[in-house]
This record gives sequence, C-alpha cells and structure tokens, in this order.
Amino acid sequence: MSDQGLRRALAWPVLRAVLAGQLVERPLRLALTVLALALGVALAAGVFLVNASALEEFTRATRQLAGQADLVVRGPRDGFGESLYPELARRPEVALASPALELEAALEQGGTLRILGVDPFTAGSLQPELYGELAGSLLDLLAPDAIALSATAARQLDLGKGDVLTVRVGATQRRLRVVAVLSESVYPQRLGVMDIGSAQWTLERLGRLNRIDLRLAAGADVERLRALLAPGLPAGVQIATPELERERSVRLTRAYRVNLDMLALVALLTGAFLVFATQALGVLRRRSQFALLRALGVTRGELRTALLAEGALVGLAGGLVGTALGWLLAFVVLRELGGDLGAGYFDASAAGVSAGPATLAAFVALAVAIALAGAWVPARRGASLGVAAALKAGDTEPLVEARHARSLGFMLLAAGTLCGPLPPVMGLPLFGYLAVALLLFGAVLLVPWFAAVALGALPARGRTAWRLAVAQLRGTVAESTVSLAAIVVSFSLMVAMAIMVHSFRHSFERWLGEVLPADLNLRIAPGNDTAFWSRVDQEAIAALPGVARVEFRRVVQVYLIAEQSPVSVIARPIDPAHPGATLPMLALAAAAPADGLVPVYASEAMRDLYGWRVGTSVQLPIAGEMRRAWIAGTWRDYARSTGTVVVPLDRYRAWTGDTTGSEAAIWLGPGAAAVAVEAAIRRGYAQGREFQIYTTTTLKERSLRLFDRAFAITYALEAIAVLIGLFGVSFTFASQALARRAEFGMLRHLGLARRQLLAMLACEGALVGALGAAYGLVVGGVLSVVLVYVIDRQSFHWSLDFSMPLLQLASISLALIAAAAVTAAASARALTSAQALRAVREDW
Repeated sequence: MSDQGLRRALAWPVLRAVLAGQLVERPLRLALTVLALALGVALAAGVFLVNASALEEFTRATRQLAGQADLVVRGPRDGFGESLYPELARRPEVALASPALELEAALEQGGTLRILGVDPFTAGSLQPELYGELAGSLLDLLAPDAIALSATAARQLDLGKGDVLTVRVGATQRRLRVVAVLSESVYPQRLGVMDIGSAQWTLERLGRLNRIDLRLAAGADVERLRALLAPGLPAGVQIATPELERERSVRLTRAYRVNLDMLALVALLTGAFLVFATQALGVLRRRSQFALLRALGVTRGELRTALLAEGALVGLAGGLVGTALGWLLAFVVLRELGGDLGAGYFDASAAGVSAGPATLAAFVALAVAIALAGAWVPARRGASLGVAAALKAGDTEPLVEARHARSLGFMLLAAGTLCGPLPPVMGLPLFGYLAVALLLFGAVLLVPWFAAVALGALPARGRTAWRLAVAQLRGTVAESTVSLAAIVVSFSLMVAMAIMVHSFRHSFERWLGEVLPADLNLRIAPGNDTAFWSRVDQEAIAALPGVARVEFRRVVQVYLIAEQSPVSVIARPIDPAHPGATLPMLALAAAAPADGLVPVYASEAMRDLYGWRVGTSVQLPIAGEMRRAWIAGTWRDYARSTGTVVVPLDRYRAWTGDTTGSEAAIWLGPGAAAVAVEAAIRRGYAQGREFQIYTTTTLKERSLRLFDRAFAITYALEAIAVLIGLFGVSFTFASQALARRAEFGMLRHLGLARRQLLAMLACEGALVGALGAAYGLVVGGVLSVVLVYVIDRQSFHWSLDFSMPLLQLASISLALIAAAAVTAAASARALTSAQALRAVREDW
C-alpha cells in the first residue's frame, strides 16, 4: 500500500472517532441544541397544523353548504325579492335552482345560531346527504316551528330531539322544536336547518331570499352564464362559483394565518442559528484535530461532509421531537382555543388535527434542512482551514472572513431597505417578509465588525476581573462573535415583536377611547340579523331616568364585488362639520362636491381593497338600489378588516325606511348611576336579561383581554426566542471554558481566587449580553418599523401608531444581561477548580 493509501486508510477511522466523540462527549450541550431546534419546529408545526386543520374543516363546511351547485347567487343579509328565484329557475341553462335564506339568529341564552332556510326537496337534490338525514323527519321539518340542528350546534347548545330552542326576532321570542339532529357528515359547523317558508315566516323575512344555488344543465358554460347573469342582478347581489365562494372565505383569514406561520418560523430560525453557533464553536475548538486529520490525508470535501452529517443528525433529532410536540400542541390548541387561536375567524368547531405522514415527514425534513443550512458555513470554514494555521492559537482566519462578510452585510441591509416599501403580492406583504429577512441577515453579518469596534472601545481599567474579561474578549473575537450573534438573532426578533405588539395595543386602546365615548354600550347579540330595537323601544330607553342621550346605530352587510367579503355599513348619527367627534378620522376631504351627494366615511380597508379615495364619488348597494355618495373622509377601524362604511343615520333611514337599531350608546345624566340605568333597561323588557350592557371601562377591559389572548402565541415566541439566545450564550462559554482550562489553571497558580475567575467569566457574559442587547435593540427597532408600517398595514389594512415600550425593553435588556452573566459563570463553574490545576499539569 502506498503512503497516500495508508494515510487515507488511517484517516477515516480517526475521523469517525473524532466526530462520534463530538456527538457524545457533550451530551448536555447536544440535548439543549436538539431541544432548541425542537421548540422551533414544534411551534412552526403546531401553528401550521392548527391553521391547516381548521382551514380544511372550514373549507369542507362551506363546500357542503353549496353541495353540487355550479353557481351561487348571494345577496346581503336583509335579502332580495324572491321573484328573482323563478326568473333564474326558468332559464334553459339552469337544471335546478334551490332558494335559501341564511341568517344569524339571536338566541335566548345569548350568542347567535346560523339558521339555514331551504326547500328540503330541491336542496336534497343538491345535497343528497341532507335529504337522506331528513328522510324520516321530512314532514316534521315542514311544520312552521320546526328546526333540525347540526351535531355541533346540538352539542354546544345542549339540546336534543324534542327540545325547544328559543330565538329572538325583533322584540319578540320565537320557540322552535328540534325535530332532528344531523350527523357531522352533513354539516360539521354550528347551524340549524328550517323549511324556507317557515324560516321566512318565523324570522320575519316574508318574500325575501339571500341565496340561490344553481345547478346547470349538461353542456352549459359556467363562466359564460355567470358573465351573462351578473349585470341583470339586483344591486348588491353577486353571482360566483362555489370555488370562488370558498376562496373568498379563505382569503378573509389568509393574512392572519400567514402572519402566524411567519411568527412561528421566527422560533425555527433562532433554533437554526443555534445549530450554526454550536457548530461554529465546535469548529473553532477542534481546529487542531482537523489539522491532524488533514495531515493524515482526509480531504476538505470529506471533512466538510462529516461536519454536515453532524448537523444533519442534530436536525433529525430536533425534527422528530419537534414534530411530535407540534402535533400535541395543535391537538391541545384546537380543543381549548379553536382553529383561530381565539381570534374569532374560524367557525370550525369540530376540527381535529389533520396531518398525514407526508406532512409530518415534511417538518422533519425541514428541520434537517434548517440544521444543514446552519451547519454549512461552519463546515465550510472547518474544511478550509490551512493545516499550519490551524495548529496555531488564535482566530485569524475567522476574522478575515468576517471582514469579507462586512460588505455583504451592508448590501443586504440596502436590499432590505429597498424591499420594505414595495406593494403587497396577492394581498400578502411578501416583500415585507423579505425585507425583515434581509435586514436580519445583514445585521448578523455585521456582528463581527460591531464586536471588534465595540470591544476595542471598551476601557481596560478597573478591577482585575474586568480587565481580564475585556482582554479575553478582545483576544477571542471569533468566539465572542458567535455568542453575540446568537443573542442578536433572538433578542432583535423579540424586540421587534414586542414593539409591534405594544404599538398595536397602544393604538387599539386609543382607538377604543375614540369609538366608545359613551358611558354605557348596549347590544343584543353581536353579529345577529334578527334581534333589534324598534322605534318605540328606542324612545322608551331614551326616556328612562338618568339617561341624558342615546345614540342608536344600525349595522348591515353588503356585497360590492363577488371576489371580496361583504362590507359593513354602519348607520349612525354623525355631524358632517365635525366627523372627528364621532370617528377616529385619518383624512378629510377639503370641500364637499357641488352636486350634493351624501357624505360617507370609509375605513382604511376600503381604500386598499376597493380604491375608495377621499373626495371621490362611489355607489353603495342599499335596499336593492345603488345609492350615490362621496367619500368625505377615511377613518381607522380595528374591528373589521374587510371594510366599513359609515352612513349618516337619517340618510340611511330615508333610503331604506328601516328605523330599527341593533346597537346603542348611552350617555348618563349628572349623578346617574350606570347600575341603576342598566337595571331599568333590563326590567323594561321581557328579554332584558339577553341584552349585553357594558360600561365603557368594562368593554375596554374585555376588548383588551381578547387582544392579549389573540397575541398569546406572540408572547410565547418572544419567550422562546430569549431562551434560545441564552442557550447560545451557555454553549459559547461552556466551549470556551473547556478550551481555556490551562488558562484558568495558570491564573490560579498566579494567585487568582476561584471567585475572581467566576467574576471574570460573569463580566465576560455581562459584556456579551450588554453588547448583544444594545445591538439587538437597534436591529429590533428597525425590524419593528417594517412590521408596523409594512406587514401589519398590508396584511390587515389598518395603520398603527408607532410606540416604544421603553420600560419593557429596559427590563428585558437588564434581564438578558444578568442572565448572560449568570449563564456564563455557571457554564464554566466546574472548570475553575481542581480541573484547571490538572490542566496545567497535563500541559507540563
């Protein structure tokens, strides 16, 4: 065998032994690395599975509502004349037309129930499962007071066949008999089914429909018929395919789901960077071993492959553990919070975790890919070390690479800055996400430059522990850079999310103060279509003792285009001369148009989704006619991201003849007690206990609690990001301590006490933590600007007031510095005693 062959034969066994030893000699560090990556994978997998499962259930539910229909004609909740039904049914292209009335009915016990009024015979042709379920109860369902409940509705309302369900219609109560409970396969969502004639009578919608499902004759062109029918439909009535209907419903939650996925990937990113940090430190610590292997004949490619395999094993372990935890997290969240994490978007109560083997395997593969990406640079660096240079002490080569990375870092920062202002893509802030990634990676590449400058500027005077700590960090900039970068990635993302959430909460709280100026707020059941106060009721409430003024409002929904969700129209008193006294205005028109059009006020979402600009004229489909108006101003609405238009109440009543009210704001007179007025309102109505009456303070507190619940996942991500950053600090100082055993022993021989060594390590940790916190605050502040002004704005169509949580940021910065100091000292505590002295004897 040649010398080259002998070296190669000896090299691979040695290489396998060294790399295998790296995986087992530091089991705690390995376990923490796997755990950190697993936490990131668990959050990413959990959020994805929750979204996917709820969305699948939601899509299945909407698909079953349409059944085998080819087209769906849909109007506003108050409906359209039923004469449209025979007109469509007589068309030669239509094989079957199924009329429907779909409303949210207010319940006696509170809340609402969607009631679907259908013709059981025609609906059964489109939905055979429904017909099969109702076959034995069909005659019973035709009774005027009969209703069939879905299994979900029956379970949540604790009702069964033969029980009575009480709904409120106007100011009266209607009792409905439950004649059947439908299985989950028919309608998985919470709803009730009635005969359409009974529904029209019971819910006071005689002669009205709001949906017609069409099945076309064989050979009919769906899109051609849709284009042909659309212009002749009544104002506010849209025609769409069932696929477009589902897409419209899915689009409503898309931005929310994508943002949750992106936030979950933050934890995965920090876990990936921890793999990078541990691999980079391992390369620095094993330079001499790699040099020996290279001298024995191991090629650069073989060494790089082995180091990548090391990272892949970590990724595989983290992926397996994280995917299992993610599935468990999704199961718990769907059961406890629902498919929207408590945000109120999904109505998919029966959703379970929907995850096939391919999906779970994809997350394991993602973890491996992320770990490989994190291990690539350290593996490349370790394989490229020169044999002679690697046998020397110091970190010259990493610093040379850091200097080369500085120009790339500035280029990434410039690219991220240019991407930020770009418009959304398909309604999603994709360039905003790209800007965050570019800015973050650019900032990470500049960490070595920042570390060298910052450490060089530190004074090397003072106590012994401080001087030694500064000297050590200056002499080992590469190791310090890895630890610093681990902190920067996690801490900057946490700072960015903290600022974004605080800005949103601050803006939301301020907005609540502007839209809730009254002393009491009165509602029956939010989102219902059947309960309201008549004009007589309104006058009676206004005449109660202690009531100084009452403002009643009417809220309805209208469709402007088939591709978008319905727009909320709020009819309320508003002074055109001072609209800011009623609404949180953002912009006002300079002057009213000369033609005397009705002034209306559009939310920011109307500007983004429909192009409604201040001063332009628009048309609103109200009461079956297109009403001309002009945009007198734009206002901020955090309650509805699909668009809102405020119309003066007197004009709305003149257009529609509708004098009812669905919400009320009550101002109390001097000395009046809110409790007494509330009691008087409840006593005045037989259904008074159903009313939701809140003081403004209570309603604000309730709204903020719901806000905090919706952002609970963000708070969890912040905590995990900091935890992973501290893992990185621990790994850095543990690795450095192992390499510095001889240094510790020499310092002990020179007279340094063990407590002085621990103080030195604590100073090093505190310095790294302080530099990381300072740099992370700057980077996080820049990222938060993108989150607040780009991502939130483009995702939800509302603007936020930028606000810094100074006390919170100061507290977490100090906590990070203290934790880094404690972590650094604790990581090397065992190596500052007898082991350090033995290390010196070993060198001798």
